[in-house]
Amino acid sequence: MTGRGGRGSTRRLSIDARGFANLARQIPSPNHDARPVDTPVTLVIIHGISLPPGVFGGDAILRLFTNRLDAATHPSFVSMAHLHVSAHFLVRRDGRLLQFVSCNERAWHAGVSRFRGRAHCNDFSIGIELEGTDDVPYESAQYAMLARLLKSLARRYPIQHVLGHSDVAPDRKTDPGPAFDWEKLRRLTAPRR
Repeated sequence: MTGRGGRGSTRRLSIDARGFANLARQIPSPNHDARPVDTPVTLVIIHGISLPPGVFGGDAILRLFTNRLDAATHPSFVSMAHLHVSAHFLVRRDGRLLQFVSCNERAWHAGVSRFRGRAHCNDFSIGIELEGTDDVPYESAQYAMLARLLKSLARRYPIQHVLGHSDVAPDRKTDPGPAFDWEKLRRLTAPRR
């Protein structure tokens, strides 16, 4: 067994009453605020991210979510270094789990978004970033951790839907993209018979 949230970890993943995952490395982001009162968390939004685009590893995603991304370090960062964004979780290529915002708080991940006629999806959703791109297959370790995380979230919150960012912001976003295997995720999260 490896350390917190690492590959091969057999410890049960759980979300505590404060909204934190026991197996996640905690990296606090300032980019969050309170959810509207009496707004249950019913939606999970899956994202894909790599910084610089198509490059995996490194700390650029962490720097983006903690407002420390230096625009001078890569040309693609110029347009995003001023952004104040976050997600609740990031699943690295090797399956490691990082958490930036408590699930009880509103992370700033979906932007202008709508689901079933309801705007402002950040109000009622949890955002999970997968380190990847639209056209590069995600890793088996990522699917395994994502499935564990979704099951733990469903034990804590009344989750009803799991969608891609492209489903709630189709005019702006394409992630997690065609490389994401929704059927594989369904198989991994299906109740055991």
